[in-house]
Amino acid sequence: MNPQWLPELILMEDFAGDWGSFFAAVYEVFRQDFEQDKPVFRGKRLGLKRHPEYDGKSATFWHMISEGTVEDDRVPDIRRCERIGWPRPIIENSEDAVLKVWAEPRGKNQRIHLWLESEGYLVVLDDRGEYILPWTAFYIEREHQRTKYTKRWNRYKNNGV
Repeated sequence: MNPQWLPELILMEDFAGDWGSFFAAVYEVFRQDFEQDKPVFRGKRLGLKRHPEYDGKSATFWHMISEGTVEDDRVPDIRRCERIGWPRPIIENSEDAVLKVWAEPRGKNQRIHLWLESEGYLVVLDDRGEYILPWTAFYIEREHQRTKYTKRWNRYKNNGV
């Protein structure tokens, strides 16, 4: 059962399959949640990773709605788009017991993982010390991927690493 603070999905079918209208609605939710009124994670302000911008939209936005390892070749993912309203409430409700929250070192920074396991949805933040960047967010579709994140959570919980 989803927590009450989690909004409904934005479904492509609600836009009669019109990608342009759907994409505009998805971007508007992101803009409101991360540009107009920035969220706070446990007392730290969140910035945005602006570059590389594409089509006038920040790298953070593209990482939350698309997939791929090469920046210029990322492809929009419908499941990520549908859930664009989820990262902010997950970040703001990080103390809720329905979330598994852990940090892993990544270079000189810490990557904070906020996993809503029941929905297979993960938000990743990059802690830069003075501020935090929302890094990416995605739906974990495959069981082997969910198993991988379960192992990472358990390693953190048991060892603090």
